[in-house]
Amino acid sequence: MSSITARQATPDRRGNRAGASSHPRRLVFSAGDVITLVVVNGALVVAMWLRHGGLSQLGSASAKLTGAGQLTALVGTYAALVQVLLMSRSPWLERRFGMDGLAQWHRWLGFGVTITISAHVVFTTMGYALGDGNSVLAEAWSLMTTYPYVLMATVGTGLLLMVAVTSMRMIRRRITWERWRFLHLYAYLAIALAFGHELAVGTDFTDDALARWYWISLYAAVLVCILAFRVGHPLRMSLRHQLRITDIVPEAPGVVSLYVGGRALDELRVQGGQYFRWRFLTRAGWWRTHPFSLSAPVNNEFLRLTVKGVGDDSRGLQNLHPGTRVAVEGPYGLFTAQRQRRSKVLLVAGGIGITPLRALIEEIPPKKDAITLIYRARSWEDVVFREELERLIRDRRGAIHFLIGRRGTRELADDPLSAQTIRRLVPDVESRDVFVCGPASMMERMEQVLRAIGVPEEQIHFERFALL
Repeated sequence: MSSITARQATPDRRGNRAGASSHPRRLVFSAGDVITLVVVNGALVVAMWLRHGGLSQLGSASAKLTGAGQLTALVGTYAALVQVLLMSRSPWLERRFGMDGLAQWHRWLGFGVTITISAHVVFTTMGYALGDGNSVLAEAWSLMTTYPYVLMATVGTGLLLMVAVTSMRMIRRRITWERWRFLHLYAYLAIALAFGHELAVGTDFTDDALARWYWISLYAAVLVCILAFRVGHPLRMSLRHQLRITDIVPEAPGVVSLYVGGRALDELRVQGGQYFRWRFLTRAGWWRTHPFSLSAPVNNEFLRLTVKGVGDDSRGLQNLHPGTRVAVEGPYGLFTAQRQRRSKVLLVAGGIGITPLRALIEEIPPKKDAITLIYRARSWEDVVFREELERLIRDRRGAIHFLIGRRGTRELADDPLSAQTIRRLVPDVESRDVFVCGPASMMERMEQVLRAIGVPEEQIHFERFALL
């Protein structure tokens, strides 16, 4: 372990801020307003089912099952639209909840959608089978081969099940992120396939013009958000700023910094700690997006992102060349100095997780002993931006601690980021805001350690990149 308590030094040329970025404007609605809107629309969906005789039809066992099938279809479809809206990358939603929070909601809502849509299939098939006097299998075959768009909707349900199964942790860990993300996109196809079935046989669509236009408006609103924020906004940014890779600099084994130049870069409204989704316009990679933080504050000369080759996509980025055109989406994330509530901060980085913290350091108001950085890495070769970090921390009269080595070695204990270590390095940790970035397992462990020490939950800040 190595520690440096700093006093004074000259700023690093490549790390200096050359122009301040403006902060996002304040929004006029709150998180509660968004949640209320979602709940009210959900209540309207149920109310329309009741208006169409939902309860009055529940006489026989067959009608009860069919009615349950109708209700689960409506609720599941509405939840699916909300789920897609969460990942539309709307700046109004992202700046209220953060892409990290939206992704967590999207994940759990996705499992709920799969359950309710599957329940719709089971209840409806059993209800029709009981009413017609058929077996469940015979009725399922009849529905798929004779009812309009049912086969299409069945394929959509199968795709939803596939996405849900591959998103379970035990399965997710066994496939690459690139393959999982490709499979995950089939959820959009599943929703599109179900739309024709709803138009043809859905109770709200066939019997009530007002309800039909309400549902069509919901679909249209979600589609507009996707086109505006996932297509229109990135296209406008790319045309305005004309981004290209200008330089590629090795930082550590398997780690490179990509310098991206363009027009009016200082007008990008990005804060230290935020990230963009980057699209490198090569023949093989133009369709992929990569969530990478800026590893230096924005200035009018370059954007810098630093990449470690940990997957197929990130390893491929190390073979890019200067001149490659770049498109961006964002910025995203609430992992910024605006979340700071205490006068002092502790930054904890693991490996390449140092990148957003490196940019965040310059956003934190300089004050003696106000900033402490703990940087965990397996070897000194894996430490990125060592000179920059030391100079920045010295300028701010703070402290930096390197925890270097493999677990269980002579240099380090089995748990190098234990509560005892944190307490020894930062005795006043409870009075600080703590920003943590690194591998998922490290962040989960750090949250447990910090809570055990007594750091309040509202002072612990993470950013898990949204992978959708």
